Amino acid sequence: MKRGLFLLLGLVFVALGVIGIILPLMPTTIFLILAAGCFARSSPRLEAKILNHPTLGPSVADWREHGVIPPKAKVLAIGGILLGYVLFWVSAKPTLPVAIGVAIAMALCALYILTRPSHKKVKTDF
Repeated sequence: MKRGLFLLLGLVFVALGVIGIILPLMPTTIFLILAAGCFARSSPRLEAKILNHPTLGPSVADWREHGVIPPKAKVLAIGGILLGYVLFWVSAKPTLPVAIGVAIAMALCALYILTRPSHKKVKTDF
């Protein structure tokens, strides 16, 4: 039962990741990271497919092994957060407390992204 639930969640996350490839404001890598985590508990074959994908696999593996978010991904993520806030502000016309609350939440997400390493640490043995 638990394995089936993780498999289903993994497939849903892959679908969301594929949608993220097509839609500019929808993230891709985070959903594939979540899918790989679900597949690690349900289908090692599907987990390996994600990790070995020539284009998307390295980002997922770098996050999993080193917590790395590449600089280009950081720029795109922060840009998406800013654009998302502007669209929220314009379309929802929030009250000031709601606007501030959403701004704080988004700023904390941006801060988390910015504080992740941008490159793998290279081990040197001297």
